[in-house]
Amino acid sequence: MSDLSADAVATEHPGAAPADGNPAAPGGGRTVGTAVPRSLVDRLAAGITATGVPSVVETVAPLTGERLAALPQSTPADVEVAFQLARRAQAAWAALPVRRRAGVLLRFHDLLLKRQDEVLDLVQAETGKARLHAFEEVLAVAMAARHYGRAAQGYLKDRRRGGALPVLTHAVEARRPKGVIGHISPWNYPLELCVGDLLPAFVAGNAVVNKPDTQTALTGLWARELLIEAGLPADLWQVVIGDGPVIGPAVVEHADYVSFTGSTRTGREVAQRAAARLVGASLELGGKNAMLVLSDADLEAAAAGAVRACFSSAGQLCISIERLLVHRSVADRFLELFVARTRALRLGGGLAYGADMGSLVSVRQLDTTTRHVDEAVKAGATVLTGGRARPDLGPYFYEPTVLDGVTPEMAVCGEETFGPVVSVYRFDTEEEAVAAANSTPYGLNSSVWTRDLRRGRAVAARLRTGTVNVNEAYAAAYGSVAAPMGGMGDSGLGRRHGAEGILRFTEAQTVATQRMMPIAPSFGLDDKQFAAVMTGGLRMLKALRFK
Repeated sequence: MSDLSADAVATEHPGAAPADGNPAAPGGGRTVGTAVPRSLVDRLAAGITATGVPSVVETVAPLTGERLAALPQSTPADVEVAFQLARRAQAAWAALPVRRRAGVLLRFHDLLLKRQDEVLDLVQAETGKARLHAFEEVLAVAMAARHYGRAAQGYLKDRRRGGALPVLTHAVEARRPKGVIGHISPWNYPLELCVGDLLPAFVAGNAVVNKPDTQTALTGLWARELLIEAGLPADLWQVVIGDGPVIGPAVVEHADYVSFTGSTRTGREVAQRAAARLVGASLELGGKNAMLVLSDADLEAAAAGAVRACFSSAGQLCISIERLLVHRSVADRFLELFVARTRALRLGGGLAYGADMGSLVSVRQLDTTTRHVDEAVKAGATVLTGGRARPDLGPYFYEPTVLDGVTPEMAVCGEETFGPVVSVYRFDTEEEAVAAANSTPYGLNSSVWTRDLRRGRAVAARLRTGTVNVNEAYAAAYGSVAAPMGGMGDSGLGRRHGAEGILRFTEAQTVATQRMMPIAPSFGLDDKQFAAVMTGGLRMLKALRFK
């Protein structure tokens, strides 16, 4: 690592790139101000429920540090109004056939792909991520729209269940919408973690009051406009903006169900508030995810996969990898390949494809990343590449960083960094690797690399994470939208995607119809005779292998 700290680079050589740092991606092209003009901001902001003369908060473009938008702030009273409007719209929406509601999702799918450049600009402007990583959000949302647009009828249809008495009891399990969903979404994936989670809620017949993070509210508001264009009633999706500790509790207070993605600390508070009201909640929280490189792994493929796993969206991804567990016999060669690929990553903030990694979102994320790395180095860790800010590129850029020699007492070992930093650990046996991967209270995502797919699946079965990718970073499991995605332990409750991802937004209702005779003494039987007949019947049903 260079002897110059990040501050020294900025002070002694303002605007100059470190000679041995990551290369800058080609510049030029449109600016944030051109791509996100005031007229667009004002149009989107009109979708916020904020009455009277609301206070205004300004957001900053992470790529440049310049003012991006001034957005009106909602109050707790506005949240109450939003729920009232949503409830009125929900009743008529729920009365529509599922296929009509699903049609909105399929039209939205087409509009999103057609007009993706608009939202890619917004995602980059609000988060600072590279355009390719912004495109991952478009992919994820389009796949969710297609899946639930096609599969919702199957998930939600009435299902015949075994009745209390065969033939005489007709039992059906029906799915009813919860009502109005309170959805609190984060800043790091403002398209996918906002609208991606709302699509199954809408097609299940619900309305939504959404509190996106203020920093990335424009992206969600754009998606709302597009869904309305696709046929969603405007009042069905209400957006409120404001300080999390003020507006978040107000959303939970009125919701029939709560969907939350964010930190584990805040998730616990949301769960407690929801539980106090006997309201359900799904929570996708933090992670300290591990990637296991086994002795027989294809090291070229594993090194390329590790770059994607660790540095997509500058590491600001709940399912990104922050711990690399590498078999000792291949560690030197793997690190040679991985570090070389990491050093070659092009950093940049242009609103076009070409950069391999973008910026962190804020000074807070930069400070956490810098603290984790600097404290680890001071305590004896070694920086194999990176380890410094890049103020020559923008206010919140930080080089992709690989640390070796990290020990348990270092914060970077156990705390979620949520930045472009990964620590390397060597292991000798498979059992040791599995134990190390499972040594954290988190359990969100993991990755296993091996040429033996049967071995990879066997290791996956021993890992305590909600998703495991074999020979891929995170996209294989996350992109399998027919399968559930979520966390174990401190990484959360509930699942998005698949059947669980839509059924969480419904209440199960059993409708049982009794025919011919009651389940009670009848036809002249007294209580004792009825008990004897039922006892004989139960024995017969077991003998006939009824379930």
